[in-house]
Amino acid sequence: MNIYDAAKILGIFGEITPEKTKTAYRAACKKYHPDINKAGEEMMKIINQAYDALKDYQGEIKEQQTDYSDLLNDALNAILNISDLVIEICGAWVWVTGDTRKHKDVLKEANFRWASKKKAWYFRPEDFKSRSKGNKTLSEIRETYGSYAPKRFIPMIQGGA
Repeated sequence: MNIYDAAKILGIFGEITPEKTKTAYRAACKKYHPDINKAGEEMMKIINQAYDALKDYQGEIKEQQTDYSDLLNDALNAILNISDLVIEICGAWVWVTGDTRKHKDVLKEANFRWASKKKAWYFRPEDFKSRSKGNKTLSEIRETYGSYAPKRFIPMIQGGA
């Protein structure tokens, strides 16, 4: 994960120090802990990646969208239970493939966008500007940022008789 995305995930900007990073990391861990958030396990993986990218960084990062982790958390929570979707997390982005056509409205409402060249939906920071203009394939993105599929949540069916 790059420094800019990591800072966005942890919601910090301005003068970045290891102490400021650690404080933001602890606050994010508390906020997105798996015990209180169904997408918590995935959010913790993303937050840990962000911390690893920033833990020794010292420098200036311009002000940015500070609610990105909330938006990402909401997007993940909106789609994690849809079994037809194949969800991949690559750095700070979420890519969705599979049988997406029938879930198009849910994806749009969760602020995912369609990438026609890749035939996939993606979620990423609102103000992000791609330098590659979408020329990378999904395979190249996976290679660059790594990729993993989040754990799915299967609702418990309670029966009784």
